Amino acid sequence: MAAQTKVAVIYYSATGITYQMAQAVCEAAGDAGADVRLRKVRELAPEEAIRSNSGWQAHHLETQDVPEVMVDDLAWADVVILGSPTRYGMVAAQLKQFIDTTGPLWAQGALANKVYSAFTSTATSHGGQETTLTSLFNVFYHWGGVVVTPGYTDTSQFIAGNPYGPSHTSNNGEIAPDAVALGACALTARRAVQIGAALKAGLAG
Repeated sequence: MAAQTKVAVIYYSATGITYQMAQAVCEAAGDAGADVRLRKVRELAPEEAIRSNSGWQAHHLETQDVPEVMVDDLAWADVVILGSPTRYGMVAAQLKQFIDTTGPLWAQGALANKVYSAFTSTATSHGGQETTLTSLFNVFYHWGGVVVTPGYTDTSQFIAGNPYGPSHTSNNGEIAPDAVALGACALTARRAVQIGAALKAGLAG
C-alpha cells in the first residue's frame, strides 16, 4: 500500500484573504487523500501596527491557534504549498523571513525532489500576482524542487485563471476569495498531491 502523501500548506495573511485561500488548498488536498498540515509564519509587525487596523487585529486573534511553521514541517512534507499576499510585487517579508531560515535544510539537500506550488492575493488588479508567484518559484528552483502550477489544465482556468497559481484581487481586503480563486486553489492542490504522490512513488523505486 502506497504511503500517504504529506502536504504542508504554509502561509502569511494579514487580514484573512490569503488565509481563506490556504484553507481551500488544505481542504482540497485532504479530499485528494493527503495528510495535511496548515502552518502560518511568524508575524513580524509590531502590536501597535496590528491594532491600528481593525481587520488585521481581528484576523490576528482569529488565527492565534494556528501553529507557527517550523523548518521541520518542510522536512516532513512531500508537497509544500506557500501562500503570501503581494508586497510591491514580491512575497511578504514575514514569509521571506521564514524562507531565509531554511539554509541548513537546503545545504543537506533535504528540500530537493519535493513538489512545490504557491498562491497569492493582491489589493488591486494587476498588483503583482504573477511576479510574486514567480519570485517564489525562484526559491523552489534553488531548493531543487519540482514546481507544479494549475496551468490551463481545467476549463475553469480559461475564465479568469492565472496559469502560475491561484490568485485573487481583494479590493483592499474588502472582497473575499470568489469561486474562481477558490476553484484554482482546489485545482492546484489536487495537481500537487497527484504529482507529489507519483514522484514519491517513483523515487521509492
